[in-house]
Amino acid sequence: MVTYILDSSAILRYLDDEPGAARVAEIIKAHLAGKCEAIISALHWGEVAGITCKFHGRQAMDLALSRLSAFGLAIVSADADRAVRASLVKLKRGLPYVDAFGVELAAASGDRVLVTADFDFKPASRDVTIEFLPA
Repeated sequence: MVTYILDSSAILRYLDDEPGAARVAEIIKAHLAGKCEAIISALHWGEVAGITCKFHGRQAMDLALSRLSAFGLAIVSADADRAVRASLVKLKRGLPYVDAFGVELAAASGDRVLVTADFDFKPASRDVTIEFLPA
């Protein structure tokens, strides 16, 4: 079964109904049907919260996080080992530290695909499978 790692840009595209929102909705529906797994790092979850609050206010943030929580997305914590592996990804590929957590999750065993609208992930496409949402 495929595991999709949704980064903050993918989730924000979904919430704001921007290009790629339909693809993220498709992944979420498949997740709810048990056809795939959808996960997000705790750091990207925090980015979704912060960006939503900044641009739409606290109530909108609370509503968005509540909606997303109802989908049962697994929120993966940043333990010590994962933090070290992410820092090595950051150094190797020159990614922002938060984004390195998404790559680290995608690099874990199994059939995993990182879904993002952020083309800064391009250097990591040598290491993991990345599905880029339309610009």
